[in-house]
Amino acid sequence: MSRGQGDQESFLLETLGATRGLVCCVGAGGKKSTLYRLAAAHSGRVGLTATAHIERFSKAHAEHSAVADEALLEEAVAALAQQQRKVFFAKPCALPGRLEGVSFPQLARIQARSEFDLCLVKADGARNRILKAPAAHEPALPPETDTVIPVCSIRAVGLPLDEKICHRPELFGEIAGLVLGGIIEPEHLGRLLASTEGSLRGVGRARVIPLINMVDDDRLEALAVAAAEVALGLTNRFDTVVLAAMRDEARPIRRVVHAARDDLA
Repeated sequence: MSRGQGDQESFLLETLGATRGLVCCVGAGGKKSTLYRLAAAHSGRVGLTATAHIERFSKAHAEHSAVADEALLEEAVAALAQQQRKVFFAKPCALPGRLEGVSFPQLARIQARSEFDLCLVKADGARNRILKAPAAHEPALPPETDTVIPVCSIRAVGLPLDEKICHRPELFGEIAGLVLGGIIEPEHLGRLLASTEGSLRGVGRARVIPLINMVDDDRLEALAVAAAEVALGLTNRFDTVVLAAMRDEARPIRRVVHAARDDLA
């Protein structure tokens, strides 16, 4: 049975643990689309920001955006939050097309003052690749984080491991057991998601809900299920993996794979 739009939005938020609190996206292959999709789905007060660099907010979000230097940002967000239920905020950046993220203490102050029901955070960068492995200093997860959503793209499967598709391919190879130039298989994505040196780096006690994105057809769904099953077999840190096509407005969640079974979305 197909879900109505309201049910679909609720299902999306509940499945990704994004009904309230502080939710961070890490990884590559759909962080931005996931964050914006969750912000759009939520009916309450939502803040969206980063603790790393983030792409400039689009013109379509201009009325919801607060971009200001650190000394002025908190006041700017508080003022905008009086007018808008969704507020996207960050600091100016000299890098083309980028904004600078906020510090942990400032994020905590903004969250407390603006009383967001849900605060969404981009917590690392991937240089527009569809796959990444974190460096030792990543990700930038605030200590108050409630849910971490590690993202990877199923479209990396079948491609050679190189810097064209992967940010820090050497680190990914060490985690996944793959040489540079080797063909990426579902098991390699599964190892990344389950590794404490990969998608689980720095998550602390936060709830973890991995998301395999760009599952746009049945063939990719079968590959994503295989990757999810590998991940679930390697760790007990999470018990579900979400398969999604976040750019699909009508049906972003394709399947939820559980440790013991899977449910069609």
